[in-house]
Amino acid sequence: MPTPKHGTKPEPSKHPLRNKRAFQNALIRWFETHGKDYPWRQTTDPWAILVSEIMLQQTQVSTVLGNQENHARGGHFARFIALYPCPRAMAEASEQEILKAWEGLGYYRRARNLHAAARAITHEYNGVFPLSHDLILALPGIGPYTAGAVSSFAYNDAQAIVDANVARVFSRLFDFQERIDTGRGQKQLWQWARELVSNSNPRAYNSALMELGQTHCSNRSPDCMLCPVRHFCQSSKPESLPVKKAATKATRTTEHALFCQDAHSRILLSKEPEGKRREGMWHLPRRQQSDTQDLPVTLSTKYTITRYQVTLHIHRCHPDAVTLESHDQWHTIETLENLPMPSPDRRALEHLIQEAQA
Repeated sequence: MPTPKHGTKPEPSKHPLRNKRAFQNALIRWFETHGKDYPWRQTTDPWAILVSEIMLQQTQVSTVLGNQENHARGGHFARFIALYPCPRAMAEASEQEILKAWEGLGYYRRARNLHAAARAITHEYNGVFPLSHDLILALPGIGPYTAGAVSSFAYNDAQAIVDANVARVFSRLFDFQERIDTGRGQKQLWQWARELVSNSNPRAYNSALMELGQTHCSNRSPDCMLCPVRHFCQSSKPESLPVKKAATKATRTTEHALFCQDAHSRILLSKEPEGKRREGMWHLPRRQQSDTQDLPVTLSTKYTITRYQVTLHIHRCHPDAVTLESHDQWHTIETLENLPMPSPDRRALEHLIQEAQA
């Protein structure tokens, strides 16, 4: 059959739900040849797979793998698994140790959720990872996608998955003209996922489905001519899908922080209190603009977090002039390496310390 072109639709007989086996086989054959050899695909250990899935939520694969040198060693993923090779190892670690190990990945609530799941596995299952989808889903911080992914990738269990990549593929595959970020839209996507999941090889099928969304069925430039399931696609304008709420424009905000070093070369840091976005993390003490307006700016930097574009001004402050707040604490330079710290603060602090020592 000729390849469908934009403006035309395939024959009704090529609807994926009427040709499930052919659709599954085409996708799996493509994946067996073109699938990327990520380190988490080289194992069926459910704990390692859970760690990878939590890391990959809201974080790009390239960030999880790190730079070229770290990529060969598995980057953040391999280092984390080396530190915490099983749920019990993580359950016995302190939150500060875990946040430090997670440093560079951001969205630190994920690390705390993973810590809670490790404790539940250790205390409720004696450290043995649950074998069923429903028990995995019942772990703290685990949602339907993660439970389905771990079940299918670790146990080859025929469980449906829907993440952003799968949602995009299905929206185009079924020419879905409704918003995917609504309850109704999500319900339909999950229904298709359950109907299409392979019973014979769900591990390869789900991996292939996600890989397709990352590659040929990407967000901005779908490469339909190379798509292994293009004959099944019902959309004549795939670049217009999926339909979802327009992205919220990033909010610009400014923060003011102190760089204060005492006569013993100790650095003043502040620990983010419980309930805050960076709970448990150490950072340069934040202050109101009115408290820093008379202090010289020694460094300015920018970073993005969720929907905020932040400009951070760091003010040099004499130790005798600073008013300590409840979460402030002095730290020696030698101890800084072991403290969990947001990447923007870590980079700024390293620069300022080097500058002071020059």
